[in-house]
Amino acid sequence: MNHSHPMPFGTTLLDGGGVRFALWAPAADQVALELGEPPSSHPMLRDGDGWHRLDLPEARPGDAYRFRLPDGLRVPDPASRFNPDDVHGASRVIDPNAYAWQHGQWRGRPWEEAVIYELHVGTFTPEGTFAAAQARLPALAQLGITAIELMPLADFPGQRNWGYDGVLQFAPDASYGAPEDLKALVDAAHGLGLMVLIDVVYNHFGPEGNYLHAYCPQFFNPKHQTPWGAAINYDGEEARTVRDFFIHNALYWVEEFRFDGLRMDAVHAIRDDSALHIVQEVCQALRSGPGRERHVHVVLENDANQASFLARDSLGQPPGATAQWNDDLHHAAHVLVSGETDGYYADYADKPVAQFGRALAQGFVYQGQPSAFRGGERRGEDASRLPLAAFVSYLQTHDQVGNRAFGERIQAIGDIALVRAAWTCLVFSPHVPMLFMGEEFEASTPFQYFCDFGPELADAVSKGRRDEFGGFAAFADEAARARIPDPNAESTFLASKLRWEECDDPLHEAWRVQLSEMLALRQQRLVPLLAGQCGPGRFQADDGLLRVAWTLADTTRGEDGPRLHVAAHFGDAPVDGIAPPPGEILYANAIERSGDGTLRLARGAVVVTLQEPGLG
Repeated sequence: MNHSHPMPFGTTLLDGGGVRFALWAPAADQVALELGEPPSSHPMLRDGDGWHRLDLPEARPGDAYRFRLPDGLRVPDPASRFNPDDVHGASRVIDPNAYAWQHGQWRGRPWEEAVIYELHVGTFTPEGTFAAAQARLPALAQLGITAIELMPLADFPGQRNWGYDGVLQFAPDASYGAPEDLKALVDAAHGLGLMVLIDVVYNHFGPEGNYLHAYCPQFFNPKHQTPWGAAINYDGEEARTVRDFFIHNALYWVEEFRFDGLRMDAVHAIRDDSALHIVQEVCQALRSGPGRERHVHVVLENDANQASFLARDSLGQPPGATAQWNDDLHHAAHVLVSGETDGYYADYADKPVAQFGRALAQGFVYQGQPSAFRGGERRGEDASRLPLAAFVSYLQTHDQVGNRAFGERIQAIGDIALVRAAWTCLVFSPHVPMLFMGEEFEASTPFQYFCDFGPELADAVSKGRRDEFGGFAAFADEAARARIPDPNAESTFLASKLRWEECDDPLHEAWRVQLSEMLALRQQRLVPLLAGQCGPGRFQADDGLLRVAWTLADTTRGEDGPRLHVAAHFGDAPVDGIAPPPGEILYANAIERSGDGTLRLARGAVVVTLQEPGLG
């Protein structure tokens, strides 16, 4: 089977042979297409809306091409499907139907089945390629992962980057492989029952290699200023074409590459005063398009905690986004297991066990309360009508690890017994759990911030990175800041690669086996009860002891629904005489049962029970 996404941007293969080229360049009176190496020049026809088009019968897949502007500047296609010579080089004509899909009948998986694994292609394996990542997929499926989330792939400058500096939104970065290699990865994942999500960045373009300002200033709206300059124009004059560009991008990844959905980066940084926010319009396009035939999911990163983006319809389905990354739970867990309270962690420093319990029970901790870290500004919206599967929750992400000065993982700075207890609570909650690559075997490698900019920008980024930490006591002096790894050094990138040989180390393997057992139990016993879950649970925190309970299935049935209970001990010393949660014990760790039926809980103990309706 073949799959492609037609769009007005970029290249289109013509039925009778040849290629149609299209560029929206309203600021350019004349644009010439340069085809091949050495290039031949072909003037394009401009219409009244600023579109430059040309049908070229001799053009073929594999041909190199660029656009030449009136001042002689040669630029790649902003809708390039492949730029093998990086963001300043020529684009390539791609036949989107060349790849023969082996699992084209894949229809995805319901969201409540999701257990997500976030990975960065370049550091996931020694090779850092799509093909090498594909070879690791069977192990992830065997672990109990049901979805992988790839950090952004849009072509970025240089040979290494987190991906959030992409400038060619339709071109998978060539350092990872060709478009066909990415399709093969997605295809193989589907054959293993794995969903694949792609992280997309619709709030800014990277600082190097973005030529849009030279011929299409209409792409930006100076009315809205952001840390990256003028915002992408989602709501000003001529915004319709800009909005269409990103809507087509979302559809392109899902239709042409068969991704199962998107993770939309930092939507709180998108400036859009339109009646219909671009996030909602992207979601509508996906649901009315490929979402009619298969499961398509949209996950947001949104520091504003806007529950309205996650609202469900009368059937319990999301007309907008499916879920949101839940930084609140991460921050509460981080304070609980590490004791760190600097920066935004200060908002979670008071009664950390209760904060973690509130996140487990309710999703967002902040649902309209004032944030001390934000100077008293109220943050968040009421989330009480959402299912808890609307929250993707985690103890680690690329952000929360990589934004530390040295990129340390949580097990390197937290109490390992408490880290494992917190993760166990999460696995057996109705939230969608997410791991960051290597977390399954408690990888020792850091994940540091890295990039590969040109010399002038590289120096500014390195200085900015070190200055950023100048406000922390540990980096008050220049010598301490100098120890922070240089983001542009190749060694920083190489240090962030996983060491897969650690999997065979007994110390690392034990946690992987335990995690796999927990995920299997979640899939067998809890997932069948999650589809109709809606609304918050209840929690009680007593010193170090945390109890959380959720009603599963359909909460409109009240106490008649199955109830899931978790009790966990985060205190310093063991506690005795603890009444066990009601119901059948599904999982228990570090507990002892006394003769009177009560429990002794060691530090880091967790017990999980399932209470059937009418029992207990």
